[in-house]
Amino acid sequence: MSGLKRYKMLIDGQWSDATGGGTFESYNPSTGAAWAQIPEASADDVDRAVQAAYRAFNEGEWASATPTARGKYLRRLADLLAEKSEDLGRTETIDTGKMLKETRWQAKYIAEFFHYYAGCADKIQGATLPIDKPDMYAMTMREPLGVVAAIVPWNSQLFLVAVKIGPALAAGNTVVLKASEHASAAMLEFGELIEQAGFPPGVVNIVTGHGDPCGKVLTSHPLVHRISFTGGPHSARHVIHNSAENFAQVSLELGGKSPFVVFGDANIESAVNGSIAGIFGASGQSCVAGSRLYLHDSVADQFLDQMVAQAKQIRIGDPLDDETQMGPLATTAQIERIETEVAHAQEPGGTVLTGGQRPSSPNQGWYYEPTIVECPDQKMRIVDTELFGPVLSVQRFREEDEVIAQANDTKYGLAAGVFTENGARALRVTRALRAGIVWVNTYRVVSPIAEFGGYKDSGYGRESGLQAIYDYTRPKTVWINTSDEPMTNPFVMR
Repeated sequence: MSGLKRYKMLIDGQWSDATGGGTFESYNPSTGAAWAQIPEASADDVDRAVQAAYRAFNEGEWASATPTARGKYLRRLADLLAEKSEDLGRTETIDTGKMLKETRWQAKYIAEFFHYYAGCADKIQGATLPIDKPDMYAMTMREPLGVVAAIVPWNSQLFLVAVKIGPALAAGNTVVLKASEHASAAMLEFGELIEQAGFPPGVVNIVTGHGDPCGKVLTSHPLVHRISFTGGPHSARHVIHNSAENFAQVSLELGGKSPFVVFGDANIESAVNGSIAGIFGASGQSCVAGSRLYLHDSVADQFLDQMVAQAKQIRIGDPLDDETQMGPLATTAQIERIETEVAHAQEPGGTVLTGGQRPSSPNQGWYYEPTIVECPDQKMRIVDTELFGPVLSVQRFREEDEVIAQANDTKYGLAAGVFTENGARALRVTRALRAGIVWVNTYRVVSPIAEFGGYKDSGYGRESGLQAIYDYTRPKTVWINTSDEPMTNPFVMR
């Protein structure tokens, strides 16, 4: 215990231990060893954070700040993120097992999200209405909602923080962030940048803990006005239930089992690289992982020969080493679940083309080989079960209508990939796919300008883009009587 790094929560501008001193350990997935001690927030701690956010929203420097001033805070935060990207990336890698070359790049790139929303802060507009009544002027204005509860998972946590609090703060709200109990350290170090950027106390608060009581108290708190949640459908149902206590607006970005469709005229080299990135990037621990591969019969053998050969060459190892190409999974539970599902897939005829086991490793980390399973049946459980790991299910198809039906035959609808050189087909298939994001001849591309979100069990609401900032406001309608005449007798209708 003496060697663990100890963290504190950020509540009302102060770094705080949990009430009663509760803590839990965070583990380094590449070694399996505990490395940090995280506060276990109590119900009282969450209440303090929400109360602080509520005060900051209603009184003081933030409450009176102009939109332009809010943008300046966000720009300072963006600059600090870019400056500290190496340190933040290293902490996130140690805590989650994600590749350092990805986490430090992502930490630096999300600065662009804060710059984007800094520029949006003084562009939020209402409207004048062409009202149908004489001597009346009507207009709308947009106002912030109040306290926002932002709940993020351990994967891509800094990116998810940016797409939530960027528009929330630009619109004038205050925030209570809940970090994942599986990896909280990078979020708490991000809190130091909030402090350095000069945000007034209470504008951004960060709490750490488990779903109960921390998440439950936060999402049901009467002073919370909006909940932005990223996670799994099971937890999302609890969030929706909790929001019945406060009638908070809710947006959900949930899981995915994204189809990756390759037609016979596709550029095979490009498609193979896209599929490798889509399923083995971040060790498959991505909500948009292209985990269902559909190959046209005419190119399936060629495609699989190339992909299997590349998958076998992926260098697995220490995620802090820039030579490593794939790191560990974040938890032992993920590996155990994957092992169960891969074994189950072989019973009805699934064929493991490569991988399918834990690699030999010099350390005790939580690693799993890049795995490709060819599946003869669309109804196999592995085809529609989100594994959140480096496991790809493969099926073949012959007709366009056939593969569209297969791709849409899922409870999820977050993302999809289409590879074809036929522009007309690309448009047809893009329109037909029931997914919130469709990438054509590319994959896993994001931008602060482009909206992000899903259909069906992948959730509702959108993050990123200009519309997101309006989602953190509510319209107010104002009526003005422009006549000098007194109001008419209300009991005389004209």
